[in-house]
Amino acid sequence: MIDLIDIEKVYQTGKKSSFIALRGINLKVEKGEIFGVIGRSGAGKSTLLRSVNLLERPTGGTVIVGGDKLTELTEKALQEKRKRIGMIFQHFNLLTTATVRENIAFPLRIAKLGGSRIKPRVDELLELVGLTAYQHHYPKQLSGGQKQRVGIARALANDPEVLLCDEATSALDPQTTDSILSLLKEINRRMGITILLITHEMGVIRAVCDRVAVMDHGRIVESGTVLDVFLSPRDSVTREFVSEVSDAFGSEAIDAYRAQGRMVRIHFRGGQTYEPVLYETVRRTDATFAILQGTVSKMKDVPYGQLIVELRGSDGEVDRIIEELGQQGLEVSRL
Repeated sequence: MIDLIDIEKVYQTGKKSSFIALRGINLKVEKGEIFGVIGRSGAGKSTLLRSVNLLERPTGGTVIVGGDKLTELTEKALQEKRKRIGMIFQHFNLLTTATVRENIAFPLRIAKLGGSRIKPRVDELLELVGLTAYQHHYPKQLSGGQKQRVGIARALANDPEVLLCDEATSALDPQTTDSILSLLKEINRRMGITILLITHEMGVIRAVCDRVAVMDHGRIVESGTVLDVFLSPRDSVTREFVSEVSDAFGSEAIDAYRAQGRMVRIHFRGGQTYEPVLYETVRRTDATFAILQGTVSKMKDVPYGQLIVELRGSDGEVDRIIEELGQQGLEVSRL
């Protein structure tokens, strides 16, 4: 659905100076998925997002959305294509002198739809975002979460193929953030819209995304499924983000514990998270085990678990347990 190929973005900061915001970005977002891009302030994620609809035109490279090379379109053709690319913003960008209904109807009026088509579409969107009772309110009468719901409804007005989310929850409190993320998941599930979002919060990525790319200094330093990146981060920047929401056993606690056997970390995924895989494997040997720490959580809708376990037995028995756990699809790493 979205292909970014060798994207570069250079800003001229003076007659002889420049700033490179994007460096050789290659990114592919599949149709119907929720893809997250995470990075610190200044990493280039906002520039990347705005490159998708050419609000920021890349200095080099190719942008493809829905099979169309946007970087090769005429201005008129680009304007038409942008109607199928919705966008929501961190600070809502609502028309302050227009009501909720009028804000949602605005892009439909720009597209010159007749009033007989605008009214039912706005009614449908008001119901979708839960704001029917607030349709005649003005933005100043709404909470932050309600304003963002108006922004989402407005972005969906022209029935887009793609929804771009520019730090859509960073101005909201945690409870409101959860409700907005749940709404985005429901929109993705019901309407099949491809969502590309940027954030600086790993909790947002963990809650809604299927895949993630980590940015640092204008480059993508790591990407993959959220579960893979979360459980096995390779880059130091990724590890910093993961540590913010990780429930893993702290290194200080591990260092302080005097193990009698071999300590390992075990990752469970999917349905195995709730199965007695470890118990059934160990009971077939003469070894024993002690659970030192464990958590069960979800990555979007996928359950996963992490255990810190001490395996007590002969080296041969412990090796056999680790091998069998691996054969059953569990990830086991020695601590």
